[in-house]
Amino acid sequence: MHDADPTASPSGHRPLTAVVLPGTGSDAQFADAAFRAPLERRGIRVVAVEPDPRRVVGSYLDALDREARAGAILAGGVSIGAAVALHWAARHPSAAVGVLAALPAWTGSPEDAPAAASARWTAHELRTRGLEPVVAAMVESSPMWLGRELSRSWRAQWPDLPAALEEAATFHALDADALGSVTVPVGITAAIDDAVHPLAVAQQWADLLPRAAMTTVTLDEIGADPTILGTGCLTVWDRVTA
Repeated sequence: MHDADPTASPSGHRPLTAVVLPGTGSDAQFADAAFRAPLERRGIRVVAVEPDPRRVVGSYLDALDREARAGAILAGGVSIGAAVALHWAARHPSAAVGVLAALPAWTGSPEDAPAAASARWTAHELRTRGLEPVVAAMVESSPMWLGRELSRSWRAQWPDLPAALEEAATFHALDADALGSVTVPVGITAAIDDAVHPLAVAQQWADLLPRAAMTTVTLDEIGADPTILGTGCLTVWDRVTA
């Protein structure tokens, strides 16, 4: 006898919904590009959340709560989006069939995390120098695809972008003890060459979460095809739920 398909609707009528959350300073367009195609191939409805830069985490939690009122959901995200998705699922295990976590950035306190330090520094630069000079510097120092994505999302979130970055840099993710008590299955995709989202963090999540598996990609692979993030998460999530 085979286990029931975890992506099937509990009611048999409503498609399973995945709520996917962007990373810091990013937007729904990138989260959608990362997750929609692999999830829709499985018949899973996708809601990519546009962050409210005035209350990033609150807007993510609102979206998760709203979709979960209609039935259990997959919670997913990139970077801080992955951390918020896991945080929510840990506190609502009956409302989550799993978590798809791409590029996790830190465990527990953000104080020493490279991603949080980058967000704080960028917020300071934005407040000091203004949007366009900081965008230009970011584009010059980033892979082409990342510069293109962040140029769009940063301009859309201006003038609230500095506050959004500062909020993200204070988010306390699940710590090691809390990770060990998460009951939902988790699929993780990490980049082996991303200093802002260290591979060691993803490996720690995979080691400490009771039901988790991880796969790896490169930044160039993400740039060539962002669906590799969602495909990776879903593939290893399948492995955990099999």
